[in-house]
Amino acid sequence: MSADRRLFAAATARNREPILAVLRRMLPVNAKVLEIASGAGEHATFMAKAMPGLDWQPSDPDREARDSIASWVAHEKLSNVRAPVAIDARDDVWGVEGRAPFDAIVAINMIQIAPWSATLGLLNGAGRLLRGGGILFLYGPFMRDGRHTAPSNAAFDASLKARNAEWGVRDLDDVRDAAVLHGLHLRETVEMPANNLSVIFTKGGKR
Repeated sequence: MSADRRLFAAATARNREPILAVLRRMLPVNAKVLEIASGAGEHATFMAKAMPGLDWQPSDPDREARDSIASWVAHEKLSNVRAPVAIDARDDVWGVEGRAPFDAIVAINMIQIAPWSATLGLLNGAGRLLRGGGILFLYGPFMRDGRHTAPSNAAFDASLKARNAEWGVRDLDDVRDAAVLHGLHLRETVEMPANNLSVIFTKGGKR
């Protein structure tokens, strides 16, 4: 029996149900989904178990994370989650081009814990690999009009920048403006628990 390499993130238990509710509304039941920065793999397995028609491709640049994802998939005995692949969003080629187009690309708590260049790479990849009408789903805290929406987000931003000066809570306007350059248009923002947002972009305009 292979070793259990599952990792656990406390935030997942708090946000997975609200995220699932948004994805249920946004995705076709048989959607082909690419997740960027899957981390431990808890979101991937939770969503795929709740929506068994999905074809979910997890990814993460970190080997320990990919081992955790594989362990979660084996533990949950899921057949609709593919083996995790190594993707750095900043790369021009992600290695999954042969499976494109995707119905959705999902990035949960990614863009703030990465350099801005990773956000730009994510938007570029979404523009290349989503089908027309497909969605890019982002989840996490965002600034609006250059201001934090809650003291807790400001404190989180400061803690991120203390760890890495290139990290930080992004301004939604900046993300929206950069997305347009890749044919992605802001479709909807959904208020989520703990002062987070679900932000949904559509490739080529509204579906």
